[in-house]
Amino acid sequence: MTITYPLLLDGGLSNELERQGCDLNQKLWSAKLLESNPEAIILAHLAYLESGAQCIITSSYQATLPGFMAIGYDKSAASALILKSVQLAEEARNRFLLLNPHASKPLIAASIGPYGAYLADGSEYRGDYVISDQELKDFHQPRINLLDSSNADILSCETIPSFREAKVLSEILETTKKPAWVSFSCKDDKHISDGTAIDKCASLFAHHPTVFAVGVNCTSPEFISDLIQSIKTKSGNKKIVVYPNSGATYHAESKTWSSLSNLSSCEVMAKEWINLGADIVGGCCGIGPQQIKAMSKTISKTDS
Repeated sequence: MTITYPLLLDGGLSNELERQGCDLNQKLWSAKLLESNPEAIILAHLAYLESGAQCIITSSYQATLPGFMAIGYDKSAASALILKSVQLAEEARNRFLLLNPHASKPLIAASIGPYGAYLADGSEYRGDYVISDQELKDFHQPRINLLDSSNADILSCETIPSFREAKVLSEILETTKKPAWVSFSCKDDKHISDGTAIDKCASLFAHHPTVFAVGVNCTSPEFISDLIQSIKTKSGNKKIVVYPNSGATYHAESKTWSSLSNLSSCEVMAKEWINLGADIVGGCCGIGPQQIKAMSKTISKTDS
């Protein structure tokens, strides 16, 4: 797989689905729509592709075997729904290329959320859940195996709040066929959600055989520039990936965000992040197609 840098990611899938009128106030969040409204997911992906995204992230962030099985699906059906997240992204890509035959083929990154996302209590922004290393491995391994067997181009382990969870993922990812990135949720400009220094997290993957990029997502934009510089000191030759949220506050009980920050400076921020060393940029919760379109102007200028 050849990637041209800088690479522009999409924005938040959930906010684009909510813009369509989808109700995501449920434990499975956007993953519930994999069966109930797959067309909405396709249209959300398509909106980002039409805005200039060169890589879309699947709707599997909160799609897990135990999550689906807890509401009545058997293991086979749950596995099929997880794989369906990639198939919907492929359908969106196919529609985009049909309408834009001269465009470069966008990449698909299979989203792998943290254990805290399965808990659906906001702990992916705290990293304070209590679980053994073996239980973490047993949770992550089946979904990673499924997505590694899919047609996705990349595995995206994202919003990781815990260094211990990162170590478990590091072990699992050593055996995958697909390249992966690992991005952390951070509470400030130096530390991930559990308090571990971001440079220590970066060093964990500096020589990893399949992880090609390390970075940050679903973190306030105000912290990104300093985080890039810290990651760069310990990440070796790995690419740096950053896709912050809008700087809003997350409310776990209602699955909503509030107090959105001013997003008019997305083009300026993306330029700064790339100049500091980021190779892959985009947005997370609260960042929509308009903001990704603004970032694409920076990518276009960099390419030229």
